[in-house]
Amino acid sequence: MLDSPQASAGPASSPVPLPRVGIGVDVHPFGADDRTLSLAGLTWPGERGLAGHSDADVAAHAACDALFSAVGMGDLGTHFGTERVELAGAAGVTLLAQAAQIVTRAGYVVGNIAIQIIGNNPKLGPRREEAQAVLSAAVAAPVSVSATTTDGLGLTGRGEGIAAIATAIVFPAPSSAL
Repeated sequence: MLDSPQASAGPASSPVPLPRVGIGVDVHPFGADDRTLSLAGLTWPGERGLAGHSDADVAAHAACDALFSAVGMGDLGTHFGTERVELAGAAGVTLLAQAAQIVTRAGYVVGNIAIQIIGNNPKLGPRREEAQAVLSAAVAAPVSVSATTTDGLGLTGRGEGIAAIATAIVFPAPSSAL
């Protein structure tokens, strides 16, 4: 099957618009104690914030990278790099909304995004639905959020920071599908 002309020619020659999948990863260390944690589009009062140029929301950043990866448009740094001083302290959910707009303007529709947060704190469960609603509104598509720990292993297990992995599925927009 992989050697057939349709399978190797890519989505442009396929009679059915094929989905594209992208993966994104982001990791930030904990920063100054005076910075509130931004994670999954929410602020978490009483939780130590992450260090970064923007608000360091690893979940939103990983989702941006997954979107850009799915359409072959670079990564977070390509579009929102640290050289852009106007983005200092920018909310990750704002960057995610802009990433979804960039992907849409490139001729794609966001199908969904799944995000896995890796860290000891905060406990996501009590605010999962809120986070999913905020992130879904930002991309105008379903976003699911889950969390896990590394059982004491690595920088997240030692409580030095938080990581996130995201997967995005996008489809060619109907007008550009064939």
